[in-house]
Amino acid sequence: MIEFKHVDFSYEKDRPVLRDLSFRIEKGESVGLIGANGAGKSTVMKLLLGLLSPTSGEILVDGVRVEKKTLPEIRRKLGFVLQNSDNQMFMPTVYEDMIFAPLNYGLSREAAEQRVDAVLQKLGLQELKHRHNHRISGGEKRMAAIATILAMEPEAVLMDEPSSALDPYNRRLVINTIRELKQTKLITSHDLDMILDTCERVILLSGGSIAADGPAEVILRDRALLEAHRMELPFCLAGRA
Repeated sequence: MIEFKHVDFSYEKDRPVLRDLSFRIEKGESVGLIGANGAGKSTVMKLLLGLLSPTSGEILVDGVRVEKKTLPEIRRKLGFVLQNSDNQMFMPTVYEDMIFAPLNYGLSREAAEQRVDAVLQKLGLQELKHRHNHRISGGEKRMAAIATILAMEPEAVLMDEPSSALDPYNRRLVINTIRELKQTKLITSHDLDMILDTCERVILLSGGSIAADGPAEVILRDRALLEAHRMELPFCLAGRA
């Protein structure tokens, strides 16, 4: 579904951010991309969405190379949930945000409305449909942002810090929703407890390269590995290690 092949990237000459980065994510996998600040996580996401271009190497989404001429096709396959939902929800109401992309993809209004209603029902968010975005809570807005992406019916969902700035109740709601998604998922986060709850595999970035790639249960229990790369055990494991 997603493949990086020997990708290098630099914002400035002689200061590489990513170095010979290669990994493959299969269809249906749920992968956590972790690392300390500056490890290159956000750059990976921007490259995948075509917001940046690699210095060398190539990136494929469902076999299609990410480049300027393929971006419309690529972005229909990928749904991106931003860390700050205010940057994503730009229409007056949740309904108007959710129906915007389906209508622009050529669906009739009736078909688009059916899709919106189906997503809201699946997520248990029917009461948000006609709410104004500026009058809902942060947790509700995060869930509405996820619903907006799902209304696009992407093949893969990318999420940047989906649990940040949420109270415990809304954090658990978001985690449960992520766990139920059938799409391929790539999630960046410093919330390692959330990654452990939602991802079967973890890729640990350090200095723009892959320091570890394997089962989440293995990598997130390895205190020495995490501390060597300026990270700590998930809270749920710290007391047992």
